[in-house]
Amino acid sequence: MAPLALLCLACLLLLAPSLSAAASAECGRNTSLAGHEADLRMSQHQLRGRVAVLDGCSFRVSSLDLLAGSADARWWRADGADLAALSRGSPAAPDPLNRTFASESLVFRLLPGLSWPLVPVLAAFDPLTSSLFGFVSLAAPNATSDAKVAASATEEPTMFASCAQLSPRLRVRWTLREAANAIDVGLEAAVGSEYYMAFGWADPARSAANVSMIGADVAVAGFTEEGLPFADDYFVTKYSECLLRGDRGAEGVCPDTFYDRRNGSAAGDASVNNTRLVYGHRRDGVSFVRFSRPLASPDKRYDVAVNSTRGMTVIWAIGLLRQPDLLRPYYLPLNHGAPAGTAYGFLTLNVSAATNGCSGPLDADDKEDQGRITAERQTPLVVTTGPALHYPNPPNPEKVLYINKKEAPLLKVERGVPVTFSVQAGHDVPLYITSDPVGGNATARNASEVIYAGDPTAEGVPATPTELVWLPDRNTPDLVYYQSLYDPKMGWKIQVVDGGLSDMYNNSVLLDDQQVTFFWTLSGDSINIAARGEKKSGYIAIGFGGAMVNSYAYVGWVDGNGTGHVNSYWIDGKDGMSVHETHENLTYKRCRSENGVIIFEFTRPLTPSCSGRVECKNIIDPSTPLKVIWAMGSQWSSGRLSVKNMHSVTSNRPVRILLLSGLAEAVEDLRPVLAVHGFMMFVAWGLLLPGGIVAARYLKHVKGDLWFQAHTYLQYSGLAVMFMGVLFAVAELRGFSFKSTHAKIGAIAFTFTCMQPVNAYLRPHRAENEEILSRNRIIWEYLHTYTGRTALVAAVTALFTGLQHLGHRYGSKTIKGLTCGLVVWVVSAVLVVAYLEYLKVKRRRDGADGLTHKFVLGNTEEDDSVDLLQSGRFDSKMDSSSPGSMEVQLEPLKG
Repeated sequence: MAPLALLCLACLLLLAPSLSAAASAECGRNTSLAGHEADLRMSQHQLRGRVAVLDGCSFRVSSLDLLAGSADARWWRADGADLAALSRGSPAAPDPLNRTFASESLVFRLLPGLSWPLVPVLAAFDPLTSSLFGFVSLAAPNATSDAKVAASATEEPTMFASCAQLSPRLRVRWTLREAANAIDVGLEAAVGSEYYMAFGWADPARSAANVSMIGADVAVAGFTEEGLPFADDYFVTKYSECLLRGDRGAEGVCPDTFYDRRNGSAAGDASVNNTRLVYGHRRDGVSFVRFSRPLASPDKRYDVAVNSTRGMTVIWAIGLLRQPDLLRPYYLPLNHGAPAGTAYGFLTLNVSAATNGCSGPLDADDKEDQGRITAERQTPLVVTTGPALHYPNPPNPEKVLYINKKEAPLLKVERGVPVTFSVQAGHDVPLYITSDPVGGNATARNASEVIYAGDPTAEGVPATPTELVWLPDRNTPDLVYYQSLYDPKMGWKIQVVDGGLSDMYNNSVLLDDQQVTFFWTLSGDSINIAARGEKKSGYIAIGFGGAMVNSYAYVGWVDGNGTGHVNSYWIDGKDGMSVHETHENLTYKRCRSENGVIIFEFTRPLTPSCSGRVECKNIIDPSTPLKVIWAMGSQWSSGRLSVKNMHSVTSNRPVRILLLSGLAEAVEDLRPVLAVHGFMMFVAWGLLLPGGIVAARYLKHVKGDLWFQAHTYLQYSGLAVMFMGVLFAVAELRGFSFKSTHAKIGAIAFTFTCMQPVNAYLRPHRAENEEILSRNRIIWEYLHTYTGRTALVAAVTALFTGLQHLGHRYGSKTIKGLTCGLVVWVVSAVLVVAYLEYLKVKRRRDGADGLTHKFVLGNTEEDDSVDLLQSGRFDSKMDSSSPGSMEVQLEPLKG
């Protein structure tokens, strides 16, 4: 066998030169795609370039920009750009894409045996992470034509003819379309999504030595809270934020449409907005927005005409952006406030002179632009599914995993802190934690996959969620992934770090809308507090109170120099002038920004050691629920505040936090069933039961058994209504609870009230013609009287504490009015009773009641033969042996 093998090897060596020559000849032959050019479509890694087919097995990429991928990144061939097609594909060229390419023009050769018909889609792809950097479609030409395909006229929105570097973080790209009286402009900045990009032309009437932003026509571009791009036409009349005057005019940096408000239209003339959005995206921490504007605009008032043949002064700026609110329904560029050359500046630009002053792709420091969530101890992370709108790793599937309503967020966990997932993504989406960035049961294709938590049973739906608990330990890598066990690329990264706020504080809760996390630790007579935003912002404010007005607020922010601040305020209105800085004794104050997310901490005493100032009333009682609200905005500052410090997003309702137990619940509107409970208790203890008591005490002078009938029916009706009211409350609250003062006092009133019918049934009767009460009768009289009075006092107290409990729990604005009404009702009832008592004493003094002997506790005006529970006995005893009956004999009168 050995000689035969050697013979075959020798033959191959002899044939190699001829085979290579044949391959070269085959490669060199013309192909129908030779000369075909097309722009690369960017998906991520800042890929740009133009692909040109040279011959049957080579292609050139000119002006190639690309951030480095992994060692596995390659030019890839596939029959489509979706995940399934790329998974079926294979490498197209041997050259790795594991370095940064900076505006380079390179020639690549296809792998041996490949030809262009086998490469319908040429992609820059990383199979290790299933990451698509970008691609170009190489459509086959018309089979009836042997002519070469002319250069494609189709231009991708990220590609332009010229580029200028405005600052280390900002670029402007443009393509002049003079025949169409238009210029396409692309703004590109390595800034956060909360920043704006502004670019435009200065007033041409000003000289180069007197250049200014006043009179400039600029486009302001950025991204909304939903991640959608926008570009609007602005005009600068003053170095200030846009302000609307009383004459319906405007001044400052305002949209063109707002200057046109004085014509009577609330929205202005839409024709003055001549900036048209074409395209925009956020990739790798870089904002890119393309828009088009006319060279000579029909709007002569607020647009500057662009002369395409000579240099003109352009202005640019980047800075924080305020989202629209109720007061200003447009995007407000805040002051850039940074040195010239880094956040704003001027430049002379000739748009007809093609130039490329941009070398390489923009590289942002923070490329993880999607939402972030930090897992906390004892706070479940709710896992659901939703559409892939901004999935961070193209190509994405149709649906991806959402955590706490955020699409595929970057999850941050701490070693030693259990992470609880409430899996509600569906029975076909079990969750697991894996070392593989793609997931989808990657063990079948990746033998080195490590599964840290989860299995096929970790699935559920909102009605029946499944709880998955994972404890990262010291051996857990710094980077793992949460994924679906069955489908690839539904989840994203998990950063595993050492320690954090959850280790430093004993308790934490997510406030309303899951946008701010509140931490606290009680320590003797003080409390340690921290707050962390769950999205990027310029400042975070937390307030103690049920609403913004009349609340104590604590604000944390980082200034332009990177210094953190924490201040306390008292708010008594809804404008900047109503936010008053206080001088609370805050210690251990710290504030920092992590990738645009604000975190601040401080310590304060539970009871301020001062008097006379408004902050001295800011007392925290750990035994009483604390209502906490929050707000976020773009900018904060020390000293006098203005509209620029207004929040852009705030909580919809306060969260009630039980500081001692570490529990929290959202403050809800008053539940209708509990309102019915309160009304029924008022009817029972405010009307029926007191009415029965009044009937028994003050109607016995009326002939007949009216007092008895009224007393009986009112007491039994009150008992029935009271019992139904208790059932309503128990059903709504799902059980008995005696933690509140109202529940405890109500239980006492309920118990003593229920004792009364039992007490009446066991009443001892007096012997006939016996005027001196027996010992048992006296005891019964005392018991019946004072248990009834105790029940009444407890019931009235329960009514007041019930209103107080509802007001504290639900913050209802009508509670004060109801409390005042109840006070008036009780005072009126007391006055009526006092008047009836006066009449009773007067009748006894005047003998109107027929009483000539001494009054005793047993109520001697009552016929003891009357049974309070069986009124039928009343008539029978009156007819036979009533001690009050007499026989009268009539005799004739003698003369």
